[in-house]
Amino acid sequence: MLQEFKKFAMRGNVVDLAVGVIIGAAFGAIVNSLVGDIIMPIIGAVSGGLDFSNHFLPLSAKVTATNLADAKKEGAVLAWGSFITITLNFLIIAFVLFVVVRAINRLMHTEANKAPPPAPSKEEVLLTEIRDLLKSRGGG
Repeated sequence: MLQEFKKFAMRGNVVDLAVGVIIGAAFGAIVNSLVGDIIMPIIGAVSGGLDFSNHFLPLSAKVTATNLADAKKEGAVLAWGSFITITLNFLIIAFVLFVVVRAINRLMHTEANKAPPPAPSKEEVLLTEIRDLLKSRGGG
């Protein structure tokens, strides 16, 4: 069973997936920083300091706090501002990923076009010579 597990774990797909998850987590941290530290402050500055993250609707009469963290401690709240912020973050992250994937696809496409076509195999060369010989003799 240990040998079977070792064989499974060392397959290319499993290793590729592990590398992809690790790189994805690191890339996710970069994109989250881009959104939280660069894009959202710009949006806040343009919109006059608008920040939805502390907007909520208390669902209990016990909730008297003015910020979301304290309000959640006091009782049930509908944190609609937090939902809007997270949704906006998702849209920004999805757009950034779209741009990155699009750029990678374009790069891959241009590199594929730069590669010279592969040389014909020996069989193809031989068949071409036979065809040309037959054509020159009027046989084809």
